[in-house]
Amino acid sequence: MGRFRRRMYEEYAHEFSTDESYNNAYRKVKRLKGFYSHLRIYLIVNLIIIIANLNKDIFTHGIHASSLSEWETYSTAFFWGIGLAAHAMSVFGRDIFFSSDWEQKKIQKYMEKEAANTNKWE
Repeated sequence: MGRFRRRMYEEYAHEFSTDESYNNAYRKVKRLKGFYSHLRIYLIVNLIIIIANLNKDIFTHGIHASSLSEWETYSTAFFWGIGLAAHAMSVFGRDIFFSSDWEQKKIQKYMEKEAANTNKWE
């Protein structure tokens, strides 16, 4: 934590330390920000690696797509991607795509759709 942020936190800590909902929201935002920073660095570094491998072929052999089909080009992205997926699961939880109330929303949607279809001909 930088000096300025630490000083600001110390000045205003008494205002926010008692508000538990603020503290929870603050922690969630910091974790989300950390994940997005991780994702941005992942994309930039792996893009640089792929471009560097492509340029290596241009300067040595001319333009060939051989480096794009080699495992070494994508190995960093693959293994780092596993770590990034673990980070995403820690931030968003295990139910990234299907939240706890997803099933209830879908059931309600289908029931409404079915009710609209049955009332259509009455």
